[in-house]
Amino acid sequence: MSTSRASGTGSRAATGIDWFNHLPDDDVRELLASCLAVQRWVDNIASGRPYGDNEDVAAQARQSARSLSDDELAAALARHPRIGQRLASGEAEAAQSAREQLGVGADEESLAALRKGNLAYEQRFNRVFLIRAAGRSADEILSELERRLSNDETTERAETVAQLLEIALLRLDSALNRHPS
Repeated sequence: MSTSRASGTGSRAATGIDWFNHLPDDDVRELLASCLAVQRWVDNIASGRPYGDNEDVAAQARQSARSLSDDELAAALARHPRIGQRLASGEAEAAQSAREQLGVGADEESLAALRKGNLAYEQRFNRVFLIRAAGRSADEILSELERRLSNDETTERAETVAQLLEIALLRLDSALNRHPS
């Protein structure tokens, strides 16, 4: 492979990772914050540029999310509406969450069960129930909510962080794939 191809210059079409690597710093930070609103996570990924491919960015994202503090977790969760909740906020992240939840397709009975489950979860863990809704049905989400209600605090915190990361990676991958050239 020629040096110009390896460095991302030359006549080949730019890839999503090329686009990401060359975004102005403010723009990349805004993009990353829309994936996961944790400043340290954003800083770690932004400062790691340039990346060789999407998996390199994902690896940095996973590494940077491993040790979220309680304050970082709370800040990130504050940007996510309750699962099944009707959107009332104008926040970009809330709108993105609502779009991700569209596939849930819950009827009124399921929405009522989600509301009841959300309340029980919030009373038990003192935070919003978070799950990657994309690709899951309302029944799957309810089943996961019920299962996770039996978790201890340490296990549930780890599951919440894992779900935040799944959502962040899904959003980041979507952004990279929207910009193939």
